[in-house]
Amino acid sequence: MSATPHHAAPHSPGTSAAWTVGDLTVHRVDEVSLPPQTGPWLLPGATPEVVAQAPWLRPDFADERHVLRLASHSFAVEVNGLRVLVDTGIGNGKQRANPAWDHLDSDYLTRLTEAGFAPEAVNLVVLTHLHTDHVGWNTRADGGSWVPTFPNARHLTARAEWDHWAGADMDEPRRQMFRDSVHPIRDAGLLDLVDVPAGGVDVAPGIRLLPTPGHTPGQVAVELNGQGGKALITGDCIHHPVQLVHPDLGSCVDIDPAAAARTRRDLLSSLAGTRTLLLGTHFPPPTAGHVIAEGDTYRLTPAPPAAPVAGP
Repeated sequence: MSATPHHAAPHSPGTSAAWTVGDLTVHRVDEVSLPPQTGPWLLPGATPEVVAQAPWLRPDFADERHVLRLASHSFAVEVNGLRVLVDTGIGNGKQRANPAWDHLDSDYLTRLTEAGFAPEAVNLVVLTHLHTDHVGWNTRADGGSWVPTFPNARHLTARAEWDHWAGADMDEPRRQMFRDSVHPIRDAGLLDLVDVPAGGVDVAPGIRLLPTPGHTPGQVAVELNGQGGKALITGDCIHHPVQLVHPDLGSCVDIDPAAAARTRRDLLSSLAGTRTLLLGTHFPPPTAGHVIAEGDTYRLTPAPPAAPVAGP
């Protein structure tokens, strides 16, 4: 990978997809498509031979060479008058060790605003976990400082997640990420830590956090409950649909690979055959779908944007 900055491909504002989940509309707010090198690095077990075993992954989720496609985006939804954003991507203009993320220049905030979620109007930000590509737009540059992008929003993450990183011996790139994207919201009094028990916890009407440990100790998935519909946002417990075919296939950055595999299997088993819409935090378009059991593994049946989703 080149050491030069990676700039997002141009998008037209307002082109991000949206899905109807009961009485909710869930928007995918695009940040950037991740470069082809990302798949082999992130999921090294997803070799071309493995990917080729699932023809349904092509052309949307893998290319003609059987290399995975991945993306960075957020999900935004209004629930009972509350404007909610789940994860905040990589962020612009930040020094990052990963060349594809270093000093990114995308029009993410324009697309977010066009979707009806101007930064000052966001009430709640849910951080599935505290990794660089999930917290970046927590802050924006203001002169020589990093200030909260969403100044009127509570920012939630699991207490177990915060406690893990507070006690970890972090390398300098991760410390830098905390300095520019996490500590400023804490210092502004905007960060709330949530205890997430085994059965999950409601943090607002229609918004439930479910524990999905393994990738990180305190990672959560986000369940959205509308009147007549349900959706689940993965975070990084499932990076890519290839992991439906091979639930034991883990990420190179999973802190506890065995726990991550157990989490994936349990989650997929609970979703299979239901009408719950699965929304992948790094799934490229079409991004969303329903989990179908195939023997002892699974596949994703894509759900087109703006299609009504029935109840469970």
